[in-house]
Amino acid sequence: MNATTDRPTTAPRADTVSRPAAAPRGHRPDLVTGEDGLARCAWATSDAEYQRYHDEEWGVPLREDRGLFEKICLEGFQAGLSWRTILLRRPAFREVFHGFDVERVAAMDERDVERLLQDATIIRHRGKIEATIANARATLTLQQPLHELVWSFAPAARPAGNPGSMAEIPAVTSESTALSRRLRANGYRFVGPTTMYALMQSSGLVDDHIAGCWRAAATASVGGGALGRR
Repeated sequence: MNATTDRPTTAPRADTVSRPAAAPRGHRPDLVTGEDGLARCAWATSDAEYQRYHDEEWGVPLREDRGLFEKICLEGFQAGLSWRTILLRRPAFREVFHGFDVERVAAMDERDVERLLQDATIIRHRGKIEATIANARATLTLQQPLHELVWSFAPAARPAGNPGSMAEIPAVTSESTALSRRLRANGYRFVGPTTMYALMQSSGLVDDHIAGCWRAAATASVGGGALGRR
């Protein structure tokens, strides 16, 4: 997720999530305590699927090529849409793109593109479908595993720790810009700097759980975020 308002990310981008009702006095507006007694980033409390995603996936370090390839492609599909839309369609995306097996996706052709443009279970956008195939082909040409390339752009941990509010979370960073530039040079599409910061958030290169969120502590306990170095 990118938690800023200038974007349509893995967390969901803040402009695509309904804000919860005003918090009672004494509560931080960007941190909400649920009925289970756990404090969470406020964006995760607007929807059950967001909460599951926040609790189980967002910010957990991912160093596996297929998983990162899937996230790169789905982040691209999200452009202009809510992340919830992508999450609900993720099983269908996985089915039509062969579980995001890079070699199988790279082998898809124009006939597959035309077929997918008729498939209402996914996002029927020619450019994004073609980008997924192009990204698979680009992945096959890399001189290093995809996860090594992506994690080589992980920033150093913040000296001050997790952000204290959504306002402290950037939309783009020098590292996400550099990653975007590198991927584009290798033939990837729909990998702009903002989208790549969303990838960094969702894949644990950075930990943007709000300070006090139970996931911030849990992610830190498994070595989350900022482990890679350029």
